Amino acid sequence: MVVATTEFIEAAEVQAKALGTDPACIFIPHPVQDRTDDELRAMADAHLDAILAMLLKGN
Repeated sequence: MVVATTEFIEAAEVQAKALGTDPACIFIPHPVQDRTDDELRAMADAHLDAILAMLLKGN
């Protein structure tokens, strides 16, 4: 499974194709480096259910 920002959607697709894989991906809003701790926690909370669902699904 891959968690990356939306800036890396195309790069993830190209890399997956080059490696012959099709990982489950969750893309979160870009950028993350300038966000406060509270903003990062809110982003994690917002995407946690989708990430857990993918992990439990086994994709």
